[in-house]
Amino acid sequence: MDIGKILTILLAGITTDNMVLSKFMGICPFLGVSKKINTALSMSVAVIFVMLMATAATYPIYSGLLEPNGLGYLQTVVFILIIAALVQLVEIVLKRFIPPLYSALGIYLPLITTNCAVLGITLLNFTDARITNYGEALFNALGSGLGFLIAMVLFAGVRGRLEESSIPESLQGLPITLISAAIVSLSFLGFAGIV
Repeated sequence: MDIGKILTILLAGITTDNMVLSKFMGICPFLGVSKKINTALSMSVAVIFVMLMATAATYPIYSGLLEPNGLGYLQTVVFILIIAALVQLVEIVLKRFIPPLYSALGIYLPLITTNCAVLGITLLNFTDARITNYGEALFNALGSGLGFLIAMVLFAGVRGRLEESSIPESLQGLPITLISAAIVSLSFLGFAGIV
């Protein structure tokens, strides 16, 4: 495996191909769980785990079973079922071993199932020309998950600063959140010429 190519895939997933800030996938947890850094970090770790496990499961199923048998059109349904099973596993583990975190994530934890960033990475592994094998697909999922984590933690920090700021009444709440998200997203455009 070419280390340079792996690093490029990882860095692209974190910066230029960031699922949240460049592809605008996974906006629901980005806006919903980013009020506190600890919940943003916890949600991101759960998403990274699900992205990696979903890629580990879907890549061989698609390339070894669906595509060779002419069943590629079933990929979305199969991938969603696999992702749902993985999210249930994460939910059971958190509920059993870390109940406060389970409660803090609330409704957003089961929503990982329908998080388009998770489904998006499993589908993009087959459409991205850079991804040519199973290992590269796993590194792509890891890079995208780390990009999700960076976006969540960065935005949680921004939102924390907003809580301490004096904001005009007409911009309080969702308007300033969306404006801040746009500015953070805009800042990631600077990486476009690097990777």
